[in-house]
Amino acid sequence: GKRLSGTGLAVEGRVLRAVLYAYHNRLLRHRPYLALQQVEQCLKRLWKMNLVGCIETLAGLIPKKSTPQAHAECLVPSQPMLETVALKVLGGCKLILRLLDCCCKAFLLSIQHLCSEEFILLNTVASGLLSRLWFVIQYRCVLQNLISLYGTLSTSLHLVSETQQMPYIKGFTFPSDISNFLGVNVSSEVKKQKVRMLTTKKPTSWLKKLFPTMPEVGKKRNFATCMSAVKNCSIPCPGDIGEPVL
Repeated sequence: GKRLSGTGLAVEGRVLRAVLYAYHNRLLRHRPYLALQQVEQCLKRLWKMNLVGCIETLAGLIPKKSTPQAHAECLVPSQPMLETVALKVLGGCKLILRLLDCCCKAFLLSIQHLCSEEFILLNTVASGLLSRLWFVIQYRCVLQNLISLYGTLSTSLHLVSETQQMPYIKGFTFPSDISNFLGVNVSSEVKKQKVRMLTTKKPTSWLKKLFPTMPEVGKKRNFATCMSAVKNCSIPCPGDIGEPVL
């Protein structure tokens, strides 16, 4: 729950919505913009399914460890509760896997259009935003933790159902191995995405246009010298200097 409700995902989501709002009327048919919309849709669905709330509710029902007793009785979460959380964890894993894939595709599209010097301002912001969002999910190991949580839920669900049969979700068989349900090997898929993102051709020519070479200043930088150097830099255009490529 803490890994999902961290500030990183929330901040990147707000920045993404702000970028989409700012460019909505200008780039309705632009491919990187459409890819950004898919990323935002995955994030929106992830928040709306209230996965964090279900996990926190389940955590509150787990009996606290007290004095060790061999045959002590305690209250445990019911089968309907475990089934509901397990189903949401399965959906959350699918959504996060889709989110990572959309981030990777949108990042590659943004870099491709940057190399074509098209919509430079948008694609610069988008590439940085998407790479941060992708690495936030990976750094916090959100998907890996959800997969391990499902393994614990599956074992608990099996034990509880053996004690008292109270099936709540009918017509669906909970998979014993989540890898078969996801349809891909998570670790290998993530490694492939990382290699694709890190080995993508990075544009550098437009950077030299936006940020021309400035005079060297010593270790003790003179503020006035720096300001005069910035003012003397001739930026080609105050807005987006890229031109659309047909």
